[in-house]
Amino acid sequence: MSSSQSSQETEQWADWLLRARFSGSPERERELRADLRRDADRLLDLAHLRPGMTMLDVGSGDGLLALRAIERIGPSLKVIATDVSVSLLRHTSERATERGVASQCVFLQCPAESLRLIEDASVDVVVARAVVGYLPDKPAVFREFLRVLKPGGRISLADPIRRDEAFETCSLKTLITTGSAAEVSPFFTLLHRWKATQFPDTEEAARQSPMTNFSERDLVSFAMKAGYTDVHMEFHIDVGAAKVNDWDVFLDSTPFPWAPTLRQLLSDAFTAQERVFFEHALRPQVIAGTIASANRMAYLSAMKPAMANDR
Repeated sequence: MSSSQSSQETEQWADWLLRARFSGSPERERELRADLRRDADRLLDLAHLRPGMTMLDVGSGDGLLALRAIERIGPSLKVIATDVSVSLLRHTSERATERGVASQCVFLQCPAESLRLIEDASVDVVVARAVVGYLPDKPAVFREFLRVLKPGGRISLADPIRRDEAFETCSLKTLITTGSAAEVSPFFTLLHRWKATQFPDTEEAARQSPMTNFSERDLVSFAMKAGYTDVHMEFHIDVGAAKVNDWDVFLDSTPFPWAPTLRQLLSDAFTAQERVFFEHALRPQVIAGTIASANRMAYLSAMKPAMANDR
């Protein structure tokens, strides 16, 4: 990947975090931010933060964890926020200034795999939400977190587990390529065309994708092999009706910055007849709120041994 490609993808993530994931809907933004705050509180509960500590927020994004931690702990907490995106760091810095907590924060541009600007054994807690799961060399990330932690320091991480979505997309492809004409509804063919823009649709592709080639148990294994102790995993699965029941918001939603919205896909990859058919089948389910949604989130916490030799 060239530096220009890397920069473009980084800013694509930034735009999605700050704008696109809300689908232009204030109501959707309120609902999603409430969910994110719940996730942040779960993660910070496991971080065991105390006054006077230094917390490193890796892949700080829009400042969710950094600013929530300061809100919870108070003026004695020092936060180091790192991200690869300059625009996201600027955004979080501006939010910290607006809240009057900028003096508690340091903002550094560096990737999670190489926290080169952070000294060895210099932070009490490392937190990250939806970061490790997107990185290809997860063992290296766990080792880097261990390096910057003080002896007795903790990590507290939260990552979505996407394997089931990949398996479902693979099953759709298998059905439409090997099933009989009686088994394969045209709806399944179009549904696969959509889902394949979001998740791998072959087992090999799922094994190659950093987003889908690990489970919550793998995260535990990475932590143990890196040298952490007191490893604790909480795997939360929340299944319920999808919260989006507005068709226009649904059309403009996308779970990842690289995936087109359904509106874009219908325009670019569906014929006029296919668009009418797919909307006729899907729209009533969206409006009625009968589409199920599953959120699978792994929360991992662990400790660096009090007398540790970094590996």
